[in-house]
Parts: sequence; structure tokens; C-alpha cells
Amino acid sequence: MAIIPWRPKEMWWDPYRDLEAIQNEMNRMFDSSLVKWGDRDVGLLEGAWSPAIDIYDSKDNCLVKADIPGMKKDEIEVSVHGDTLIIKGEKKQEKETKEKDFIRTERFYGAFNRAIRLPAAVDAAKVSASYKNGVLELVLPKKEESKPKQLKIDIK
Repeated sequence: MAIIPWRPKEMWWDPYRDLEAIQNEMNRMFDSSLVKWGDRDVGLLEGAWSPAIDIYDSKDNCLVKADIPGMKKDEIEVSVHGDTLIIKGEKKQEKETKEKDFIRTERFYGAFNRAIRLPAAVDAAKVSASYKNGVLELVLPKKEESKPKQLKIDIK
């Protein structure tokens, strides 16, 4: 029989206490580095933003819609590399405000770079784009070899 020396209850090993200490430390670390709304010292993500996108897949095309309000179409760069769509740009602040008496600022400014993997290979030469009311819409025609083909099989 093993003899365990007596320890006060506070000295007993408690795995849950250790896990709680790790969780508290991780929460503290993330709270100090990620965006805090209304706080201009945003740490790790200062000036970082990317537009929200929707991707639709049909038989012949991939359709991508990206919300990029407040920009001109010549400030947005779109390219296709293989099965990856890249949308780049820089949203500039309208005017410099000398006073720092903001009550709340939530709009993001600065450069963005979105790389989106497409569900199929597309024909980059036939891509069409339009930009209206802050929404970039891209129609990406699929390459013939990536379109689903239906083969009719004769039953004997």
C-alpha cells in the first residue's frame, strides 16, 4: 500500500483548475490582440478588413458577389490564377479628421486582399465583371472539361 503524505486541501492537484487557468490565459491573450469595437488601439487587426462575398455555382458559371462599398471600380483589381479568384484593393478614408472625439468608428479602411478558391476551373479570358451600388459581381464561365457531362447509357 502506498503512503501519500498529507497536504492541505488547497495543495491537492485539480486538473479542472489547471484547465480553467489555461482558458483564462487564452481569453486574455485574444482579448488583448483582436479588434475591440470603439477602441482605436485595435492591435493585431489594425486596418485589416476584407469584403464579404457570396459564391454561387451553376452548371455553366460561377457567380461571385462581393460587398465593397465606398470604392470606385478602378480602385479594385480582380485576377484569376488557376482555380483561385483574387480580389484586391484599397479603401481610402474620405477625409482626415483632426479631432479624435469619435463616439464610435466601425468602418474599415486600408488595403484588402481576398483569395477565393473556386469550385471548378474557369476560363479566365471570358470572365465578366460589373460594379454597381457597392457590389462587385463576377461571372466566371467554367472550362468545358470542368462542366458536368451527362452520358446517355443504352440499356440492353
